[in-house]
Amino acid sequence: MGKVAIENIEAGMILASDVHDRSGRMLLGAGSELTHKHLVIFHTWGVLEADITGVGGDDTADHIPAGVDLQELAAAEQTVATLFRHTRMDHPVIIELMRLAALRKVQHGTP
Repeated sequence: MGKVAIENIEAGMILASDVHDRSGRMLLGAGSELTHKHLVIFHTWGVLEADITGVGGDDTADHIPAGVDLQELAAAEQTVATLFRHTRMDHPVIIELMRLAALRKVQHGTP
């Protein structure tokens, strides 16, 4: 199981846990197979992410797009780490920002 941003969820995926709107109302139960209609409803009610079966929560290999050279990514991560040296580098948000910055650096060749 792992949290997936709503824009990365596709029809056919299976929910690992219930999905609730911002006020706590349950929209769809765990074990449901998602359809396009469900995704539209999630967008309408402001759902930002859902727990999807089969997606690793902390497994970084799940987050690396195909075609990304792992050696380039490691070098980019070292470069990006210097930019974040004055932050709490163990914070989940900072970890995700660093991951995204390194991926962007590799994929788009940003300095």
